[in-house]
Formats: sequence, structure tokens, C-alpha cells
Amino acid sequence: MANVIKRQDIEKTGGEKTSSFALFFFFVFAAAASLAADYDRDTALTISQAAIGNQLGDYTFHTADGRDVSLLDYAGKPILVSMIFTSCHHICPTTTKHIQQAVNAAEDALGVDSFRIISVGFDVENDTPAAMSAFAAQQGIHATNWEFVSAPAETIAALSQDLGFQFFPSPQGYDHLVQLSMIDRQSKVYSQVYGMSFELPALVEPLKALVFNRPESKGHPISGLVDRVRLFCTVYNPATGRYEFDNSLFMQIAIGFLAIFGVATYLWREMRHARSS
Repeated sequence: MANVIKRQDIEKTGGEKTSSFALFFFFVFAAAASLAADYDRDTALTISQAAIGNQLGDYTFHTADGRDVSLLDYAGKPILVSMIFTSCHHICPTTTKHIQQAVNAAEDALGVDSFRIISVGFDVENDTPAAMSAFAAQQGIHATNWEFVSAPAETIAALSQDLGFQFFPSPQGYDHLVQLSMIDRQSKVYSQVYGMSFELPALVEPLKALVFNRPESKGHPISGLVDRVRLFCTVYNPATGRYEFDNSLFMQIAIGFLAIFGVATYLWREMRHARSS
């Protein structure tokens, strides 16, 4: 009888432990679900779009190599700002690699060092300068015009508000909109690019507007023939997925000159013929 009672006690204790574990995991998942419920993609997109035109504050970041840099240090050129967290195993690495491909294409079209890129770690507990450096190395990014930076919680909160960027803890890490913010040389949000694998024109066309100072932008002035050629003769080729030089404008100009020359030659000969007659 004593053995039976002991076995029952053990079964009861085991049942209580099982019940306790079940309640623990229930509350954990309930809390996670509650946080995830705060994230709504349509609302996040509306907030992101409403941020266009916002003036960014002069924030200070910690670079991967231990320097402190101010946002003003990057002023004077367009800036691309990508918000990431380094413990992300798929979306942030994939997006960063695609941004790298797009940046390479943009540099081919617009010129090297015509703009800057900043990847900001928003998970302040884990996105240390060392973690940001390791993340950049894992993606194979060593560009001199691309910084991977960290910042205190208050800076991340303020910067996220300026950019219209929302993020919420979730069982997978964080729920957030995949967003690349384009900042003009006055440190204002000029455009937003969305998605892990956006089309190149979504990035390069507004960036071209900033770099080459089209009327609706505030980029640096077009200086010289090379800038003008890049502005008007560099077009996106969907077949190759790259921006390429389009010589059709020069062909049209050449044809126009030949036509004018032909007409002028004809008139000159007719005038000489009329005089000799």
C-alpha cells in the first residue's frame, strides 16, 4: 500500500510539473503572440510612407572599427539607411546581399563614392560594434563607403521614428518592414525602397535624381560632360539586370547632324548652280 501511495504521489507530482511547464509555455507564447499582434504590415507601410520628408536628427553612431561618427559626417551626399539585427538568420542577410548587388549597379551607373550606405543594428542588446563587424564580414562587404554601426537605445528609438521604421519582438526575433531609406544631402527622408529583392530602378532612379540634381531633388550640381552622360544615357536593361550605357541619344544626334549637313550641302549646290546659270 505504501508503494502504491508513493507511486501515486510521484504521478501527482509529475502531473503538477507537467501542468506547470504547460502553463509556463502557454504564457510565453501568449506574450509573444501579444507582441507580434502589435505589428501590422499595412500600418507599418503607412507610417513608413508618412516619414518621407522627415528631417533626421544629428545622431551619433559607433562604427564596427570603434569610431564614433555623427550623421552630419555623411551629409553632402545621398545616404542609404538599412535597419537590421545581426541575429537574423535569413531576411537581414539576404536583404543586405541584395542591397550590395544594387549598390554595385548604382555605382556603375552613377559613379563610385557618389553616395553612402549605413546599416544600423536596432537590437541594442546584441548589435554591438563587434557583432556588426562580424555581420558585415559574413556578407562579404568591405566597401569603404558602407558603414555598419551601433547606437544606444534612445538613438535607435529616435532614428526609427524619423525613418518611419517599426520593429516588434517576435518568436523569430523581430517583426519589421524590410525597408531601405534614401536620405538626401539635407538629411531628409527622400524615398523608401521595400522588399528583400527589389528591382534595381526602384533604388537607382530616385538615387540618380539626388546625385545629379534633377529639379525635384537636392543633389549636387551636374558638373561636366561625364555627369550629363551618366544622367541621360545610363538606362536599366531588364535582360541583363544592370544599368548600361545607351548610345541611342548620340546616334540620334549624329543622324540629326548628318541630315542638317545633307540639306545644307544640297542648298549650297543649288545656290552655286543658280549663280553659274
